[in-house]
Amino acid sequence: MKFGLFYEHQLPRPWDDDGEHTLLQQALEQCVLADALGIEYVWEVEHHFLEEYSHSSAPEIFLAAVSQRTKYMRLGHGIVQTPPAFNHPARVAERIATLDLVSGGRVDFGTGESSSEAELGGFLIDPAEKRPMWEEGLRVALRCLTEAPFTGYAGKYVTMPPRNVVPKPRQKPHPPVWVACSRRDTIRLAAEKAIGALTFAFIDPEDAHHWVDDYYATLAAKGVPIGDAVNANLACVSTFMCHRDEDEALRRGLEGANFFGYSLAHYYVFGRHRPGVTDVWAEYQHRRAEHGYDPAAVQAAAANADRLGAKVVEGGIGGLRGAVGTPEQIRQFLRRYEEAGVDQVIFISQAGKNHHEHITESLELFGREILPEFKERDLRAERDKARRLAPVVDAVMARKPASDHPPLPTPDYAFPAIPRDQADRAGADEFHRFLDKVAEDAAQGDLSAIDALRNG
Repeated sequence: MKFGLFYEHQLPRPWDDDGEHTLLQQALEQCVLADALGIEYVWEVEHHFLEEYSHSSAPEIFLAAVSQRTKYMRLGHGIVQTPPAFNHPARVAERIATLDLVSGGRVDFGTGESSSEAELGGFLIDPAEKRPMWEEGLRVALRCLTEAPFTGYAGKYVTMPPRNVVPKPRQKPHPPVWVACSRRDTIRLAAEKAIGALTFAFIDPEDAHHWVDDYYATLAAKGVPIGDAVNANLACVSTFMCHRDEDEALRRGLEGANFFGYSLAHYYVFGRHRPGVTDVWAEYQHRRAEHGYDPAAVQAAAANADRLGAKVVEGGIGGLRGAVGTPEQIRQFLRRYEEAGVDQVIFISQAGKNHHEHITESLELFGREILPEFKERDLRAERDKARRLAPVVDAVMARKPASDHPPLPTPDYAFPAIPRDQADRAGADEFHRFLDKVAEDAAQGDLSAIDALRNG
């Protein structure tokens, strides 16, 4: 089993003019440390307008910065919003390929569609349309990454003529593709499309076992690749804070972990948000016990628990705990995910007002005392899994229809420059001769006529 870090870039109010700068710089430092420790992934979200919960609206910029500070860790988009109203698929392909090139081939292409009114409404997306938008945007983006040239598409949400979208990614045919999943039906969707499942839901290891079984059974029976490769992997998220003293780990980690859950629910479930005004952190402080996110209640419940769980419930009051505890507690918790067949656990440490120093101390302790044994087992498990899944992957790839990569509209398809098109439309032979002369002059280094045409 592999491990990753997850970033929403949470910034609870109040923040000063330097708050966002400090937040991003500290996250970069954490990634550098994680890379040195051997943590294999960083996952960066794309969210818009979600004040306090997520100040990560341009993940490709942050991941590019990480790429130049690290050597080994993979750079996960967790996720790119692929409905075309968020991001045109050609632009998605260009950014993914460029990041893959500057990182030396370390990109993972997580995808999703959002489910908050802040984002969907902000980009005028009908929630009923977001799933087909996700699929169409993703299909076109993957074709832009792999076809040379992209042969064009005319759909409900995207219409684009043939163009050769450059650059192309270093990883061939394209970086591994994932989709964000919060329910078991989305797990099945991931398997049906033969892409990885990023389970951004807080599930216990025993529940994860059922999700894993669903995923691989569906992949074998119904998988048809949406891209040109199979990415048969399932990842889970968990809150995380490690300390030798359990009470100190809980003190450092629970308030931030549960603000993560509260602020998410504010935007996705129960909130009423006034842009630039609502103070989510203040509401959390005031209402956390009422809504079941009281760190003190979770700590009290945990004191009588014989093992960690993703959720701790006592007397009707619950909250997120996950991998918050001592090295031995966290080791046992993670082994349960490993036994369930989960391929990666992604840690949420940067949450609420968790301190940078506590996060780095926690990562260092994890890297020294927990990570090595999982790495050793992962090398063997990865080989065994590849051998076991080889016939399944072959069968899944054989189901991909040739129509997924249609031919050009005409074998000699070409598009003219605007002045040449004007000459074509006007039937202006003299203008054509002039443009031919411009081409000859340009080949000899004389660009005067070109400058005149471009300027007016």
